[in-house]
Amino acid sequence: MARLGAWVQASRPLAHVNIAGPLIYGQALAYAAHGTFRWKLAGLVALFGIADQLFIVFANDAADFRSDAENRTFGRFSGGSRVIPEGKLTPMDLAKASMLALLAMGAIAAYLALREGRAFMVVIAAIAAHLLWMYSFPPFRLSYRGHGELLQALGLGVVLPIAGFYAQASTFGGLSPLLLLPAFLLGYAGNVTTALPDTPSDALTGKRSFPVRSGEVAARRTSLALLVAAAILTPLAAPGIPPWAAGAVALAAIGVVASNVGLVSKASAVERELCERFVVRNAAATQVLLLGWTAALVLTAR
Repeated sequence: MARLGAWVQASRPLAHVNIAGPLIYGQALAYAAHGTFRWKLAGLVALFGIADQLFIVFANDAADFRSDAENRTFGRFSGGSRVIPEGKLTPMDLAKASMLALLAMGAIAAYLALREGRAFMVVIAAIAAHLLWMYSFPPFRLSYRGHGELLQALGLGVVLPIAGFYAQASTFGGLSPLLLLPAFLLGYAGNVTTALPDTPSDALTGKRSFPVRSGEVAARRTSLALLVAAAILTPLAAPGIPPWAAGAVALAAIGVVASNVGLVSKASAVERELCERFVVRNAAATQVLLLGWTAALVLTAR
């Protein structure tokens, strides 16, 4: 049971919403653009997302175990799953598990390609895997070189919505790059936000995250600005929805962001409770936007 508990901990269940939201949003875009939705495909997309998330969290734990071992300011949403520093699993355990998750993701993509006629799902899966490789592993290891925000924005804000859209629509028609700009901003803000609690250990181990490069206060301000920008761009993220719906979604998210303004100057990594509160509220604003865009697209689709 202890071993099973360690694997549940390593899977970081709370983090799965980061993958599910963009995939569901992409499917809502497909429904609004083409009026197409199948529950079987939605289930396969969900399994694809679970495999992708497990690949990400297991691989990142294996890649960052030295930084995680130095981390004294970790929280529920940062600092890895803690199974390696706590001696519950080894880096090799996580590396092997990440490969199994990658194989599962590839198998689901192959099924969608061969049985459902979604040939490009294999390409999308390969791109998603490649982004993680570039993020965490040599020779790129771009998260340590100051480019982690860009890769996460591309992964969460572009690749995953495209995966959801294509899986349902079997085409990329009606999905412009500009339409995904708000989701890209959410992915960028998410990386900046979750890096905040890890700032001291990242600085110690040479990981040039946004808070390390720019300072924690500037990073907190930037994350809020990105979330507000994404909210303002709601008409772009959910094309065709009525102005009142766009305004309601944007105002709801901005209201959550506003609750974090008072923490900008004081939610440092060493103030662990305040820092986690800041992270949680930013994450809530992100989900308000993704779920709001999804609901508005589905409910107002003709």
